[in-house]
Amino acid sequence: MAGTVLVVEDDREIRELLRRYLERAGLTVHTTHSGAEAVRLLDEGGIDLVVLDLGLPDIDGLDVLAAARGTGGVPTIVLTARNAVEDRIRGLRHGADDYVTKPFSPTELVLRVQAVLHRLRGGATEPGPASYGHGRLRIDEARHEAWLAGRLLELTPTEWGLLTTMAAAPGRVFSRYELVNRVRGYEFAGYERTIDSHVKNLRRKLATDPGEVIATVLGVGYRLVLGRDR
Repeated sequence: MAGTVLVVEDDREIRELLRRYLERAGLTVHTTHSGAEAVRLLDEGGIDLVVLDLGLPDIDGLDVLAAARGTGGVPTIVLTARNAVEDRIRGLRHGADDYVTKPFSPTELVLRVQAVLHRLRGGATEPGPASYGHGRLRIDEARHEAWLAGRLLELTPTEWGLLTTMAAAPGRVFSRYELVNRVRGYEFAGYERTIDSHVKNLRRKLATDPGEVIATVLGVGYRLVLGRDR
């Protein structure tokens, strides 16, 4: 999927993390730590979407949001540590298209970026849900929804990241370290030790028999058992 994303974030580590994940998804990425620089880049044009941290060192992130809305209505996903309901409402009222709080899943953020870009383009190229195990499991990444045997699953961000990561390559074994890196990124150094509990919770939601959907490969990691339907 083509598109140009501007990442406005004062934390260098987060900026580079987002660059890697977005470029891996086929997007062109510009980054800056400065709100004033972001406004200049928006004025120059060519930006399809902004990922915006509200806590910038020079100007209020809401001013950048206003600039994005005023330059052809560039869609904006707010990424911030401000997680109070009032802050979320404030951001949405100022024109944000989506709102993600830290800590966050880089994989989920990329999916949200893709979903907003699909909506912007009328959804003409938006894929339908992926189906696994002869329709037993369905995953709609654009809508951020998954169903098992027709039942909508209520998944945490970590569980969603685990499921979509393994579903991207059914049968492939993912190590615990790889799952942590793909699902939670920079925020969870040392998180590898607790990944088993999240997989256990995900299995409980996926099936009565945990071996039906996700299998453990002893000493290595986990894999999705169900094959993708053609």
